[in-house]
Amino acid sequence: MAETQSFVEVDLSFLKSKRGLLKITELVVLFVAFVCFAVASRPPYISATCMEFIITLALLILYLLKLHKSLSFFFWPLIDVFNSFFAALFLCIISLVAVSTYTTTGTLVGGIMGFVAVVLWCIDGYYILRKITFNQMMNPVPQ
Repeated sequence: MAETQSFVEVDLSFLKSKRGLLKITELVVLFVAFVCFAVASRPPYISATCMEFIITLALLILYLLKLHKSLSFFFWPLIDVFNSFFAALFLCIISLVAVSTYTTTGTLVGGIMGFVAVVLWCIDGYYILRKITFNQMMNPVPQ
């Protein structure tokens, strides 16, 4: 009886692509914002940045391990676009509140890093949205 082994394929070229570099940069900026909010002891901001860090990390792992191909019951690019734009809106509000009501330098720097993450998510969402075809013909025939 032959045993079948299933290995997860790792896509290292994704890490070198524009989207991979954007995801890694988002994670680094979120981590810096998380550390700044943690130093300033601001629990609402800590939880918001931690949640977004985990979601972005999950999407990075999904693409890195090519799990989006085996979990095909979701349209992952569209989920990634929604995550990018909703995360940008959510963190923009959090960062506005953090910057406008800061009492320590950590809160101010965390808010500024939040704005950097917002810009990165907007770029990421726009970049993915441009590539989604929604079942349109790739090369329509001129009539």
